[in-house]
Amino acid sequence: MYINHYFNHRKLNLFFRTITHLGGAKFTITAILLLILFTSNSIQLTVIASAISLTISHIPVACTKKLFPRKRPYLNLPQINVTENPLKDHSFPSGHTTAIFSIITPFIFLDPVLTIVLILIGFTVGLSRIYLGLHYPSDVIAGCMLGSITGILSFVFIESSIPQLFM
Repeated sequence: MYINHYFNHRKLNLFFRTITHLGGAKFTITAILLLILFTSNSIQLTVIASAISLTISHIPVACTKKLFPRKRPYLNLPQINVTENPLKDHSFPSGHTTAIFSIITPFIFLDPVLTIVLILIGFTVGLSRIYLGLHYPSDVIAGCMLGSITGILSFVFIESSIPQLFM
């Protein structure tokens, strides 16, 4: 509620309504496909690791949403502000946060110099989900952990399969 109560600030609304799409299916899938087509060597393999991670991470997201049907904050808390046409599926865990962390984590392992920027992007997408009244902080934390774990496992799998390209 603390984060969501800033909802009526026009510039924050524009920022968070824009940045939240970085974790959406259209952006993540398009970005991965374009990067696979226009990169090579270790970067392309890292993008493939991100694609694997994105795919694998959403299996437990879908299962968890079915097993733990948690209502979204705007449905449980009447004082929560929400955008038009809010999501109707369950809240836990955050799919957008899972997606962004599943994609950025392999790149953090490829080039640790990118860590601060990528973590900031992931954190901001997660924060946007709370700000927009669509998720609780625990939904976002679970999505961050799930996306990060699958990102790590996917990167390790790809790196161990073709180690010479990562040297």
